[in-house]
Amino acid sequence: MSKNFTLRVLEYSPIFFDFDGLLVNTEHLHFQAYQKMLESHGVDFPWDFPSFAAVAHKSSEGLRLMITAHAPALVEKEGWDTLYDQKKVEYAKLLEKGSLEMMPGAQEILEMVHVANIPHAVVTNSTQGQTELIRQNIPSLNKIPHWITREDYAQPKPAPDAYLKAIKVLGKSEKMLGFEDALRGIRALEGAAITPVLICSSDHPQMGDVNPDLHHYTSFQELLER
Repeated sequence: MSKNFTLRVLEYSPIFFDFDGLLVNTEHLHFQAYQKMLESHGVDFPWDFPSFAAVAHKSSEGLRLMITAHAPALVEKEGWDTLYDQKKVEYAKLLEKGSLEMMPGAQEILEMVHVANIPHAVVTNSTQGQTELIRQNIPSLNKIPHWITREDYAQPKPAPDAYLKAIKVLGKSEKMLGFEDALRGIRALEGAAITPVLICSSDHPQMGDVNPDLHHYTSFQELLER
């Protein structure tokens, strides 16, 4: 990936952050929530976490298509919207149990941006209710001044709607920066003309589809150390 320079984060403004899997380690909870939703209907969940993440990180429609192909009778009977609502209920139950942690280096980079007084926001496909549950468990997240959640825009990532909304809130500049852990988020940033940075392990399945010119770091910790 593009590592021939050190990304000077504080030269950018505003700065946008995805949430799940980027700032907070919640991806395993989404995985468990889908698993619990299917198993509540007597349907097996045949994917391991890497297989799940490979699909989830590429497309907002990927999981729906994968589950529909695996359990067409269930999806036809219940409807995808109903099943997805049930998944959200399971996810909320997992969030309420706590045991959440920040991703490596996330707290440090948020503090750095906060101290520098750079306008910044979380821009997420998660709902307001989901983010509030996480913020209750990790109070330091409440220092982030702006939250753009699923209720605030029309189409989810990879559409640019969420970031276009964020730009309206924080203002536009020639040096905007956005951090994502998934390619669908990178596509959303690109669609909003925001410089994208991918924070993702080098062995993640989605890395095979990454443009070699994309700014990539395995973690915020690596970015800070460089």
